[in-house]
Amino acid sequence: MSVETEPLLSVRGLTKHFPVRQGLRGKAVVRAVDGLDFDVRPGETLGLVGESGCGKTTTGRMLVRLLEPTSGSITFAGRDITHAGRRDLRSLRQDLQIIFQDPYASLNPRHTVGRIVAMPLQVNNITPPGGVKHRVQELLELVGLNPEHYNRYPHEFSGGQRQRIGIARALALKPKLIVADEPVSALDVSIQAQVINLLRDLQRDLDLAFVFIAHDLAVIRHFSHRVAVMYLGTIVEIGDRDTIYTRPQHPYTRALLSAIPDVTTLGPAGRIRLTGDVPTPLDPPSGCRFRTRCWKATDHCATETPALTTRDGGTQLTACHYPEGGPVDAGAPATVAGGTPQLKEVAE
Repeated sequence: MSVETEPLLSVRGLTKHFPVRQGLRGKAVVRAVDGLDFDVRPGETLGLVGESGCGKTTTGRMLVRLLEPTSGSITFAGRDITHAGRRDLRSLRQDLQIIFQDPYASLNPRHTVGRIVAMPLQVNNITPPGGVKHRVQELLELVGLNPEHYNRYPHEFSGGQRQRIGIARALALKPKLIVADEPVSALDVSIQAQVINLLRDLQRDLDLAFVFIAHDLAVIRHFSHRVAVMYLGTIVEIGDRDTIYTRPQHPYTRALLSAIPDVTTLGPAGRIRLTGDVPTPLDPPSGCRFRTRCWKATDHCATETPALTTRDGGTQLTACHYPEGGPVDAGAPATVAGGTPQLKEVAE
């Protein structure tokens, strides 16, 4: 994939703050997403990964305009869609679709599978060649379901089959980009691989771009071309998949990668355990947001927010004053200034 290709999706300074009440009169904002910058090129998959509550799902919903951004910009296929109105969104959603996390909650139990998959066509007044029913049956077959099950209801299908129905619905309008919001996290492990392989085949055959949201690093590595690591509403590292997984530069990325099970070792011998809780997005730490759990943190980290920049002339962007070096399995975890361990190996 050529890096010179013009981005299909371009995000700059994307922010989402949710106002909340504090006490009887106080007001505050939850900084769910706080200034994201990234691009997605045609046919590419950008994996968005991080702990629960870091803002991944909120980001995905803003990209398809199910949520209104607080600030920043979203440009899709050369159009600024940040604050697009209802009329503009109708035509936009023919090219931009979403697959939801929960296949049980995202399908209307009162509608047949045929009606669910046909809904995007009917809403947009599109009559495909051969008719709507023929197109729906084509889509069901495309995702590995029996076209004859057109008149069945969602409760008659398994979890993996329901997610395939959601995928068929997302494909109905022949989109250019799909936001996949943890599409396999609610499925059995044995079914996850089938759905991931299906999405890869569809991407290859239909030239789809994906923003793939997940907390499972193994799934992200299998499916994504580039990876963006989020922490507390911000991107702390972004780069191509192989570089991120073999030579992570941000301490948080290294800690996440250490949690991936390794069949070559007995027990979590190389596991890095972060101490403390994730800070609240109501009052994030000053400077670097990861500093309260980082073993490299200094006073500099508290006073200056690290910019997301390249190191050593590479393409990998990292937001850290003291980036890591060397391969992912090199060396033992460090300690913070003063000798208090914030990160340690776990042994059994």
